[in-house]
Amino acid sequence: MASVCAFSSPFLILNTSSNRKNIVACEKLLIHKNKVMDVPATATSVMDVPTTTTSVRRSGSYPPSIWSYDHIQSLTSKYTGEKHMPRLQTLKEAVRTMIYKDNEKEENPLKLLNLVDDLQRLGISYHFENEISNVLRNIYYNYYETPEKWTKLDLNLKSLGFRVLRQHGYHVPQEIFEDILDDTGDFKGHLQKDIIGMLNLYEASYVSVEDEDILDDARDFTTKYLKESLKNIANEHLSSLISHALDIPLQWMVPRVEAKWFIEAYEKRTDMNPTLLELAKLDFNMLQAIHLEDLKHTSRYICKFYINKLN
Repeated sequence: MASVCAFSSPFLILNTSSNRKNIVACEKLLIHKNKVMDVPATATSVMDVPTTTTSVRRSGSYPPSIWSYDHIQSLTSKYTGEKHMPRLQTLKEAVRTMIYKDNEKEENPLKLLNLVDDLQRLGISYHFENEISNVLRNIYYNYYETPEKWTKLDLNLKSLGFRVLRQHGYHVPQEIFEDILDDTGDFKGHLQKDIIGMLNLYEASYVSVEDEDILDDARDFTTKYLKESLKNIANEHLSSLISHALDIPLQWMVPRVEAKWFIEAYEKRTDMNPTLLELAKLDFNMLQAIHLEDLKHTSRYICKFYINKLN
């Protein structure tokens, strides 16, 4: 009986003479194929050589920064320290009295709203948070709480009050502007005579929330109108306000950046209040002095940190 032999191959092959010849022939064939398939070592070394590309970074030819350690430490301000604090307190009390007296009269909400808006844009409203809160509370309940009250207001008063009150968390609906639309849903033509009102309506449209179609339409309408009217405005201050608003709406501005711009614009106004202007300038410079000291302290800390790290 023929014996059975197991190979590494997965086949079982009978151990006969003819089969042994076939096995030898297959082994020779496999050896020949392996030699053909083997790649020479020299060829392999050539094919496996990695190719690297060196990217050359463009130079912007920028000048070196002037903000070196020595430069930062050399910066000074005459507003550093407490020597200007007495004058600041005096001006604050004068403005606080001004707000209190105007609020007691309750005769002209537009004057009060303009005062609050000026304080905010000048960057000094944070000194008078309680006073402003009392002013806006009275204005809201007297003029903006119900439709029966706001229907008596003109476009400018509606728009300015709408923006300022919303900025302080009061709920004033967009329906306050429904009566400025005609039967077809377009804005009434006579509104274009009130350019200050149109500017305030433009700014008010940017404190809208989702799905307030009246404010969305007002934004498009006032933007087109202000752009077309800009070339015909002779008042330099008003022209700069409109250009500034069209460039970046007030709601999108960084408050301290806006304060710097508005201080310069407010100084050119014919009805500017000297007390407000002096307070705004003094407060801005004193805050800048504080920021400067913070910068110098941070620079010293970083320099000391890296020196210790190197040591």
